[in-house]
Amino acid sequence: MTSRPDAILFDMDGVILEGPGTPLSVYNRAADTAIDALGLEPTERQRRDLRDHGYENVESACSSLGVDPTEFWRRKEEQASRLAADRIRSGERGIYEDVEALRTLGERATLALVSNNRHETAEFVADHLPASFAAARGRDPTAAGWRRRKPKPDYLLETLAELDVDGGLYVGDRETDVIAAEEAGLEAAYLRRPHNADEPLPAGATYELESLSELAGILDGRHEE
Repeated sequence: MTSRPDAILFDMDGVILEGPGTPLSVYNRAADTAIDALGLEPTERQRRDLRDHGYENVESACSSLGVDPTEFWRRKEEQASRLAADRIRSGERGIYEDVEALRTLGERATLALVSNNRHETAEFVADHLPASFAAARGRDPTAAGWRRRKPKPDYLLETLAELDVDGGLYVGDRETDVIAAEEAGLEAAYLRRPHNADEPLPAGATYELESLSELAGILDGRHEE
């Protein structure tokens, strides 16, 4: 592996895509589609649990309904990815304007997308953006995939191995991004967006950014060292 490469990894929600995460309406529709496909007749409480963003409540509701939670979760994740892609294509969920800066940044650094969001959605977004991404990684549509999310560094480490690099920068908008970056041996850039404008700067953040366009200056500074 190389040392101190110009590799920049990005979180997706709140960094590339506008807003801090997938809206609950997407998960509600995805769950309802899976419920209908499997012929389930849940109570109102069970439906709420099946619509939940987390795996644990989904697993509990599936057990009480006598359905395999792994199959239900897979169907729900797949449908949520389809709905998310439709929202991005239509412009219902936007992309931050400063993402355009990645077009030229990709000529100077290896770029990758690493998100807690679904892997299928991460791949779609990477292909949809104006920049060229060498890798895209999101959570697997399994219970294990859900439990390996940041602040655990698993997906970051897998991406670094895929890129064959052992260092670089991770750009995120949450404290969990900074924690995961540190665990993976990356410098952390904490990006300010409207949803985190008043949050304290997480301990361990190497940089504080107001825009993705500032990343070019960070690369310039590294080359001067």
